[in-house]
Amino acid sequence: MPLIKSISGIRGTIGGKVDNGLTPIDAVKFAAAYGTWLKARNNNQKVKVVIGRDARLSGQMISDLVCSTLIGLGIDVVNLGLSTTPTVEIAVPMENAHGGIILTASHNPKQWNALKLLNEKGEFISGKEGEDLLQIAASEAFDFAEVDDLGIITTNDTYLQKHIDAVLALPLVDKEAVRKANFKIVVDAVNSSGGIFVPALLRALGVTQVTELYCEPTGHFPHNPEPLPEHLTDLADKIKETGADLGITVDPDVDRLAMVCEDGSMFGEEYTLVAVGDYVLQHTPGATVSNLSSTRALRDVTESKGLKYYAAAVGEVNVVEKMKAVNAIIGGEGNGGIIYPESHYGRDALVGIALFLTHLAKSGMKTSELRDSYPKYVISKNKIELTPDINVDEILKNVAEKYANEEVDTTDGVKIYIGNEWVHLRKSNTEPIIRIYSESRDEASANAFAERIIDEIHALI
Repeated sequence: MPLIKSISGIRGTIGGKVDNGLTPIDAVKFAAAYGTWLKARNNNQKVKVVIGRDARLSGQMISDLVCSTLIGLGIDVVNLGLSTTPTVEIAVPMENAHGGIILTASHNPKQWNALKLLNEKGEFISGKEGEDLLQIAASEAFDFAEVDDLGIITTNDTYLQKHIDAVLALPLVDKEAVRKANFKIVVDAVNSSGGIFVPALLRALGVTQVTELYCEPTGHFPHNPEPLPEHLTDLADKIKETGADLGITVDPDVDRLAMVCEDGSMFGEEYTLVAVGDYVLQHTPGATVSNLSSTRALRDVTESKGLKYYAAAVGEVNVVEKMKAVNAIIGGEGNGGIIYPESHYGRDALVGIALFLTHLAKSGMKTSELRDSYPKYVISKNKIELTPDINVDEILKNVAEKYANEEVDTTDGVKIYIGNEWVHLRKSNTEPIIRIYSESRDEASANAFAERIIDEIHALI
């Protein structure tokens, strides 16, 4: 699988030839580029970087390579070992570090790994910064330190507790309400670092009945690690078997969160943000943000309270940028990503769990009842494969013009709102396809809307 180089880092499958997979040489090269970029950004003063990884089989190998490369550049490293993406994000400012690297391929299968890059705020680097870094990597403009100037590495295993303490300190997290609810919860952590962090958080919240499913951080994922309904059948079965109130699942690096109801039905990862957003807005009114491919339900919930909703281009960096611009109180993505600025500007499943359980406890509802209290929408995800000679931008422009009398957003591709339905067309950056997401009140209507747009695109072609 070709190495994917993007503004936020590099991602690829382990093994193969250099520049065609995430080989040791590629890991060293891009770690060196990041370290070189950080040193230049800090006028070649002494630099410190926080490193953490999920439980992937390749994690220790990539971590050793990255840490050694940074030390070779004269950079000090704080190694958190097995950790989560949000834990590394909060550790960077706590350590007064100049940056951070998270070694995880998120929801991708076990053969994948990646280097995700953070700035001094513990936030993902910007597009422009990523482009500068890729240029450094391409030119291999590295200048390694002499022996007396090598960096040092420090291991730090305190951030599990520090992260949990930070979550418990949030004003809207009510530990006592969660404890009194006496929830019975099943956790599926796909045998990654969430198996350490999620049960520990639940017990800190006063949840005494926790059933751990796939919580050994071995890196042997028992099913596809993306938290989609078709991958959560074991969790649903275990909930019904144990009579649990809900199930919680996270992806390998614990920045995506999904729930399963007490009857084994899906709460829906699209509705993680909707429920948490509803709770936050009840107590701290303000603007909300989600990306353009996320459910309309967050907009409905926000506007029903007389508040303002904003849409952002797809991608966590873009959502964070929009949240800062409009001073949003809560935001995120429909993939189960909660971004709560009161904590930090990054998707954080631990923050999401604590806020969701507080909301559920105070509502007095069953998990399925809470889900059913929100506007019901279904998203249909489709794509059109095109030949390379077709002008995708021209097609999108023509579609936007055809629907000019409707509400149209061209921030990221073309999104068209018609009543309570929408369709979002985005050009792929890596292959000649148009992604077409549509949403309506039921699956049949969402599919029909998408098929109508697809037919219109074919007519244009």
